[in-house]
Amino acid sequence: MKRILIFTAGFGEGHNTAARNVRDAIEFLGEDDAQVDIVDLFDSCYGRFNELMRQAYITAINRTPKLWQGIYNLLDNTHLVEANIDSLVRMKKAMEELLIEGQPDVVISTYPIYNFLIDEIYKGRPRHFAQITVVTDSISVNSLWYRAASDYYLVPNDDTAHVLAEAGVDATKIKVFGFPVQLEFARPSDDYRLPDLAMGDSPRLLYLINSGKKKAPSVIEKLLEHENWELTIAVGRDDKLRQLAVKITAGCDDRVRIIGWTNQMPKLMMTHHLLITKAGGATVQEAIAGKIPLLINQVVPGQEEGNYELIRRANAGALAEKPKEIITWAERAFENSGQLCQTWRQNITTISRPDSSLQIARFILDLAVPTNVPATPGGILHTHQESPAALHPHSDAPAPQRRLLLCDLHTHTTFSDGKLTISEMVDFYGQRGFDALCITDHLCDPKRLLGKLVNLTGLVIPPGELDDYFAAIEKEKNRAWKKYGLILMSGVEFNKDGYTPKTSTHLLGIDLKKPINPALDLKEIIGEIHAQGALAVASHPHKMRSIWGKDTLYLWEHQDEFAPLIDAWEIANRDDIFNPVGLKRLPFIANSDLHKPKHIHSWKTLLWCEKDSEAIKECIRVNRDVSITLYRDHRFGYGIDAAPATEKKVVSDVLSFPEPAAA
Repeated sequence: MKRILIFTAGFGEGHNTAARNVRDAIEFLGEDDAQVDIVDLFDSCYGRFNELMRQAYITAINRTPKLWQGIYNLLDNTHLVEANIDSLVRMKKAMEELLIEGQPDVVISTYPIYNFLIDEIYKGRPRHFAQITVVTDSISVNSLWYRAASDYYLVPNDDTAHVLAEAGVDATKIKVFGFPVQLEFARPSDDYRLPDLAMGDSPRLLYLINSGKKKAPSVIEKLLEHENWELTIAVGRDDKLRQLAVKITAGCDDRVRIIGWTNQMPKLMMTHHLLITKAGGATVQEAIAGKIPLLINQVVPGQEEGNYELIRRANAGALAEKPKEIITWAERAFENSGQLCQTWRQNITTISRPDSSLQIARFILDLAVPTNVPATPGGILHTHQESPAALHPHSDAPAPQRRLLLCDLHTHTTFSDGKLTISEMVDFYGQRGFDALCITDHLCDPKRLLGKLVNLTGLVIPPGELDDYFAAIEKEKNRAWKKYGLILMSGVEFNKDGYTPKTSTHLLGIDLKKPINPALDLKEIIGEIHAQGALAVASHPHKMRSIWGKDTLYLWEHQDEFAPLIDAWEIANRDDIFNPVGLKRLPFIANSDLHKPKHIHSWKTLLWCEKDSEAIKECIRVNRDVSITLYRDHRFGYGIDAAPATEKKVVSDVLSFPEPAAA
């Protein structure tokens, strides 16, 4: 087993993006031969203080760019980091424990400070691993990236390689693979069709509003003046901006699409002609991989200057900081059947490396020769091995045995109002040894007035992103099982909210195979859920005491009508226990209704059945061998010799997911 440890940080979009994409590529190529773990020691060691500093960084680069330029230059031109490295004593200790206990074969840093800590830890003694630095900046590279030692520096382009070589880095240590982007850029779906401007198709523009929000309404209004342009506006999780964009674009639904947070950036970039965005590192590199020309509307002094310079040198776009300049350049790009746009596209293709993550992964796997001693039981994470039956499903291997399963079947991600992405949820629950997890983001009834209003907030799955939501969960299922032995299920929480608690209900669909129209009435939705072999569960069906929010009592008030149709009722939701569910002897489960990491400490379901999604659902339907437990960072079932030895997880430390700061 090749063990690979990636260190990252949340100061800027590029570091975490690079870390995730490298991990995904390694796991795609390495399959069972590699264990990859991503760790943000700034988060895990400094918690809320780190979040405060991260928010200060974001504020500085967006609101006081000149101040940030001064800080950037100070870090670049002085030895401030080296002089104060001892102040990171907590992080140094945590890193040393990870390196000793995990015994990685390769350590990768996507944030430069980690290399200084490694220098301190191994001062005067040899390292037992290969050390790689993934440089996420282009051209304007801060010297922090190469002042500390590393075996190899993986850079995004030839221009950046030249900068490092000029600074004195050994040329044999510099590898040009490209910025690690999502695998989808190298393996696009067949339906990613870019309209042909030469044949008279309408131009498509993608507007990512990640800065310059005050100018955004003016830009949108001017773009709408061109009635033959199709526009996709991405507003992230900014609810006010979404509502403003909806208001401005009213009546233009046939040529305007407004989206919130999305994981479908490869598809968006490869199906649009022109991208309007700031010069953020990850965004610019993804645009290059997707071969989409850019109109850059903001350049943060320091690291973003190099990103714009890369586009300028390639003649693959333009700088357009004012709304009028954006429109002027877009008009020029699309005139004469898109002649300039096509030139830009041809130019950006020459510097595009869509398979960068795969190239980096192959390089890392070749380096990761497992010569270290086996990891101790106190390793970084829970580990999982396939049972004989799972490895050879058509052989005579013994069938899965019944065992104690820890389950949470009501959780939320960034697709609605949760704080963690689907990928982060897999790691969060997998590291804690859970056996089954269902993602159940909110989906509102668009026929109801409250549903229409909530659909504008970004706090529920946007109707147009339902397919993307299911695809994102499906994408993570194999990794969840291979890495953690975690059964990941797709689900939805159908919100049918009325003006009173007795006219409101929330219904869970657990282990859905495809989307269901939320506009159907309740009985039709339940019928569709059952047609997919999924569970219909009444969520928080009685009065809640521990959290603020409107009760959803419709199903409870009409239990005689719905009890024969519902597979189970939540007898406990987070910190609330609903005694009437027990008194009525209704089938039950318990869930966290997790929105934030701290919600993990709540009521959960324990099942005694085979570790299989169909067995889990049947156990809940029959409602035998079902119990609930108040979870407190512990693992059930150890000492019970029910599972084959090859399926047992190793008890180990759990990586923390610090609580996000309040909005």
